[in-house]
Amino acid sequence: MKRVFGFDDFRPNQEGIVLEILQGRDVFAAMPTGGGKSLCYQLPALLLPGLTVVISPLLALMKDQVDAAKESGIAAALLNSAISTAEAATVYRSLESGSVDLLYISPERFAFSHFAEKLKTYQISLFAVDEAHCLSEWGHDFRPDYLGLSGIKSQFPGVPIAAFTATATEKVQRDIIKALKLQDPHEVRASFNREELNYRIIPKEDTTGQVLRCVKEHDKQAGIVYHTSRASVEKTALLLQKYGFRALPYHAGLDSETRKVHQELFNKDEIEVIVATIAFGMGIDKSNVRYIIHADLPRSVEGYYQETGRAGRDGLPAECLLLFSRGDIMKIKYHIDRMDNAGERGRAERNLEQIITLASVHICRRKQLLDYFGEDYGDTCGNCDVCRGEAESEDATEDAQKILSAVVRTGERFGVAHVIDVVRGADTEKIRNFSHQRLPTWGVGKEKSKISWRRLADELLAQKCLRRDSDRYNALVLTPVGKDVLYGKKQFTAMRYGDPSRADLPIPELSANQHGSAALFQSLRATRKKIAKKRGVPPYVVFSDKTLREMAAVLPDSLPAMLRITGVGERKLDQYGETFLNIILEFVEKNG
Repeated sequence: MKRVFGFDDFRPNQEGIVLEILQGRDVFAAMPTGGGKSLCYQLPALLLPGLTVVISPLLALMKDQVDAAKESGIAAALLNSAISTAEAATVYRSLESGSVDLLYISPERFAFSHFAEKLKTYQISLFAVDEAHCLSEWGHDFRPDYLGLSGIKSQFPGVPIAAFTATATEKVQRDIIKALKLQDPHEVRASFNREELNYRIIPKEDTTGQVLRCVKEHDKQAGIVYHTSRASVEKTALLLQKYGFRALPYHAGLDSETRKVHQELFNKDEIEVIVATIAFGMGIDKSNVRYIIHADLPRSVEGYYQETGRAGRDGLPAECLLLFSRGDIMKIKYHIDRMDNAGERGRAERNLEQIITLASVHICRRKQLLDYFGEDYGDTCGNCDVCRGEAESEDATEDAQKILSAVVRTGERFGVAHVIDVVRGADTEKIRNFSHQRLPTWGVGKEKSKISWRRLADELLAQKCLRRDSDRYNALVLTPVGKDVLYGKKQFTAMRYGDPSRADLPIPELSANQHGSAALFQSLRATRKKIAKKRGVPPYVVFSDKTLREMAAVLPDSLPAMLRITGVGERKLDQYGETFLNIILEFVEKNG
């Protein structure tokens, strides 16, 4: 492990999984992104005789993983639709000669009967199924082509199967074990807690400004901005470019070559920001993503967890910002209502309810996320907006009664915008047409901003004091709970946020020993980028940011000392050791 991968110690659960695989036992492992899943099958691939076959749905990620394995000195290859006939022929010759330890394939490739028969002619020691949640219709990314993997056990009796996923409820776990026919598997459910991630959920009020502030705050750092629509993706990418940020769009409407180019530019640190739909992300193994912005509401808690998990894979602090608005809920509901399949529609509705609860209930975000995966967490984490006190609860009964009264006095016939105009005493044509300026509630809230009243209206909707009547153009209607608040039978508590115009809070600062010298770190990064460009691989494949930060902090003065840095194995020491060591020695000499 140290010689090839450069690691002195196993991460939690890795050693147990590796030992069980070496004993020939089936394994199911649910481990969070960044938890070290790949080591759990790459290390056995070096120790077991014959070939380890890794099945993954992600062509781009597959190539990056093979490149990274080769950089560490592992005999790895891939077979998928993205390689040429000549390249495939070279791989087959290597397989015939027994010179490949690790073979990556797509599930579609395994489905070809002639390919499965071909595999039987090799000595297969292990099947590793990555992204195994794709087997379950309850997973967030069900893939029908994965179902063909149920034949592995019958076609390759006695060969162990190790199934890995970064996100799976217990129901999905049972589906995976059943579908792959795992026999008495060693089951691991690692903690889904990503301590390095700072979760923040704030009202969406000025999407453009909020996104710009967050990106500016993380200037020169890698980040992903998620939108639900292609149009929003394009608009935000153009806006960021206008403000001088190196940003590009990514969505299914772009041709495959453009998507590939944009993804590679992001992987290779040629651009800092990708603005994308959820079509982007699963194929990303980039370790130094420092922030994720959800500019629109995700469709499920599991999807949100998976997407935020693309940040901080190197273990260093990263920010996850979600902008939440009731308008997003209505857009999602519009699409759900048009689903033909009743079962699919029901699942989508439950997913929506769960993500709304996460976004609107004032309970530690981390606790809610881990509860979803069946993991018990304490009351506070200290690293989310709720625990950091960025928003406080307050008695808002009096203001709530003003909105509820305006809804009733206007006949429960109007939407949020008009009701707020009435409360604020606006002079609009619509108000004059209906003589609403004569109502007792007209102007009772003129001292507060439209944003403040919109926040309160959203809270009233979230706490089911109001509902929208979809049959009457989303007119607001009081519920029994709302009537209790209006008539003083029930108190109403709402969240009080800071000034929406203020800059977002920064992520936690790195400690001094994580930073080392900022100047030296940047110099090491620049060298890494040149090497990566020359070799045609992403920079993190050469060394991760975490490894470079450790170099900048420890200042190794010899090649043996360099070998003690996390992530520096013998192969990488031979390839790059002297180059990086000379930069460090030169820096030390220059700066005393």
